[in-house]
Amino acid sequence: MSSPTGIVHLVGAGPGDLGLVTFRAKELISQADVLVYDYLVHPELVKWCRAECEVVYVGKKAGCHTVPQDEIEVLLVSHAQAGKKVVRLKGGDPYIFGRGGEEARALAKAGIAFEVVPGVTAAIAAGAYAGIPLTYRNQSTALVLLTGHEDPKKPEAQVDWRSYGALKNTTLAIYMGMGRLEFILAELQAGGLSAETPAAVVQWASLGRQRSVTGTVSTLAGLVAQSGLSAPAIIFVGEVVRDHESIDWFEHLPLFGRRVAITRTRDQNSELRDKLETLGAEVLELPLIHISKAVDRQGFVEILTELGGYDWIVFTSANGVRFFFEDFLKGFRDIRALGMLRFACVGKATALEIERYHIKVECMPDTSTGSSLADALIATESLDSAKVIVVTGNLNRDVLVRKLEAAGAIVDSLLLYKTEKTDLTSDPVADDFRVKGADAILFASSSAVQSFSEQSAALALSPEAKLPLIGSIGPQTSETMKKVGMAIAFESKKPSLDSLIAGLIKNLKKASGS
Repeated sequence: MSSPTGIVHLVGAGPGDLGLVTFRAKELISQADVLVYDYLVHPELVKWCRAECEVVYVGKKAGCHTVPQDEIEVLLVSHAQAGKKVVRLKGGDPYIFGRGGEEARALAKAGIAFEVVPGVTAAIAAGAYAGIPLTYRNQSTALVLLTGHEDPKKPEAQVDWRSYGALKNTTLAIYMGMGRLEFILAELQAGGLSAETPAAVVQWASLGRQRSVTGTVSTLAGLVAQSGLSAPAIIFVGEVVRDHESIDWFEHLPLFGRRVAITRTRDQNSELRDKLETLGAEVLELPLIHISKAVDRQGFVEILTELGGYDWIVFTSANGVRFFFEDFLKGFRDIRALGMLRFACVGKATALEIERYHIKVECMPDTSTGSSLADALIATESLDSAKVIVVTGNLNRDVLVRKLEAAGAIVDSLLLYKTEKTDLTSDPVADDFRVKGADAILFASSSAVQSFSEQSAALALSPEAKLPLIGSIGPQTSETMKKVGMAIAFESKKPSLDSLIAGLIKNLKKASGS
């Protein structure tokens, strides 16, 4: 992927919500040879990289710089000079208090080609997600973005807060000001701003852990101290804060403020995480299992050789579909080589993976279990002496195969993947779970339950941690949970993600008495 002339893309990663990342940003991340990213970048963005991409963390927190700015600039230049396609991923927007301008100048000075991709800056997101319109007709006709962080070595660059206190019909959005909040608000008042002017602080804007505190210029600092809010946060000052409670939408979502741990594989977590975050949850990913390709080569070759003689191919996971077509397309360049083979599967995610190849799924049960799939296939009355391929993993139950054979089918199992336990001992998300706990933890497979049980010592919660409700996606998962001694708080009415989430919302309300 490298070339004689490299390039650096200064990319805004937005405020946190993955839905606010631009298409261009995602495209560049997926093409990068080197990804250099910051503290405030959503960890899911890093997963969009190619497997061979070099990933470099240079995150900065207040008072703690993992890599100094000048070294970051040298890093970008050196990789580009080596012919690499470099993506410099920055929280928010690169050119709004992100030091992207400094990096652009360093690249220009070194003669390095670069591109700047804007991102949604934190103030825009914080206003939108906290019910604070940054401008309002006849009330606030100007918006000023300020930084509260000042370098004592450069007094000439310090903000004259009193002059901003004299502005009329203006919204102030202050970045990096939490450490000097009391001073800033006092200076604004000294400049003439009324003590009764509405003001707010919004922390972790657009994420499930977002928190906001509202008051006035005279009361906000005390309210923030009581609440324990800290950086990263945006401070808002102006009349636009006044209607925060009435037009706030995000903080009223059904799962807002809830910490929910999910335990599917990293690949499978995405859909569940997206659904939970859309409802306002803060999601902790604990991928207790890992699925990898493990093809029975001899069996695969034998089946491909006789492919035209089969009637049905059956998939129980999207992983099986993906691994099947990876190898199928190495041997056949034309999808028509599948002939008249009919497709059956469990679950919408698996069906969507099949449909990516413009193939119709002819049999899919309402309930996502192997037993239900077998019943649905039997109901087609097409199994008598039919030849069926069942794509499996190393832990698949054989109930599907047994039922098909009992119905007269001739079944060949094709092993394409294996499921293994993931070690979360040193995982930072697992450490956060151990320290703080969660409102709920969701299990969508027996293998994840087994892995959690085997790692129970490593995942043990601290005495101060919140004890989570335990949710199961269906009977098979619940059966395994009972065997390992887990206390099941609720089981999904149907083995689907939507049903699991509905059960989660209902039981959290019940547990909180609302």
